[in-house]
Parts: sequence; structure tokens; C-alpha cells
Amino acid sequence: MSAEEGLSELEFTVSGFISKPPAEVYEAVADPAILSRYFTTGGAQGRAETGSTVQWDFADFPGAFPVEVLEATAPTRIVLRWGGVEGATQDPRGTEVEFEFRAVDGGSRTEVRIAERAWRATPSGVRAAFGNCMGWTGMLAAMKAWLEHGINLREGFYR
Repeated sequence: MSAEEGLSELEFTVSGFISKPPAEVYEAVADPAILSRYFTTGGAQGRAETGSTVQWDFADFPGAFPVEVLEATAPTRIVLRWGGVEGATQDPRGTEVEFEFRAVDGGSRTEVRIAERAWRATPSGVRAAFGNCMGWTGMLAAMKAWLEHGINLREGFYR
């Protein structure tokens, strides 16, 4: 469907369950030392706090990415903005990513939902959105393996 037919913005949500309480799962995103252990293959700098800008570095993409923290409400929600592919995003500042951490099973497990929005309904927007959807799905799997079993799934995966 084209923008002329009514679709003007692309968004997606990925989700999964982690057998740890929400506060621990929240920290796995907010704390750069933990995030660097399973996701940011080149490291992370700065704690995710409302109004801060942190740096995420990935070995498979050269250079660190600035990540603006729009909201950080422990242990339930983190909202980020980060740069997108030029011409692929609605906002030149990038896309918005929302992490939701919902307690399940009496708080012993967490449902994690990651939503990203603001992609243009164009071929470049579709390619970029699909790529990021794959990336966030990989992050969820890597977070689960790290938090539940101490296994780093990303080591050697991208290079």
C-alpha cells in the first residue's frame, strides 16, 4: 500500500517474556554496563535517564550512535529517540523507540514490548524498519539469554 492509499507511517512492535522481575529487566536496558554485556557489541556509555543522551556502539556499524532518552520511568518504561536512515524517517531526528516492562506471574517474569515508529511508507523506510525490527528481535533474544543464563548470543554473531 502506498502513502496515496492511506499508509503514511510504518511502525512495529516485538515482544517476549523474560524470567526475571521487571526491575532487573529494566536495568538491563538502562544500565550501560549491563547493556554492553549482551547488546551493544561496541559498548554503551551513559545511564538511560529522562533528558539524557547516551551512546550505543555496535561492532557491525561503525561509530557510536547518540540515543536521546525521552522518558525513563523505572521499572516500567523507557522511551528513546535515535537517528534513522536519511529520508526513511518522518522526523529528521530519527525514530521513537518505546520499551514497556510489564510484570507477569506475580512479578517473577516480565513481558517486554519494544515498539518503534516514525518510518516513512517508502522503499527506504520499509527496508530500514524491517532491519530495525530484526535488530530489536535479536536484542530481546540476547537479553533473555543473558539475564536467564549468562550467555552472550551476540558475541561473534556480526563479525
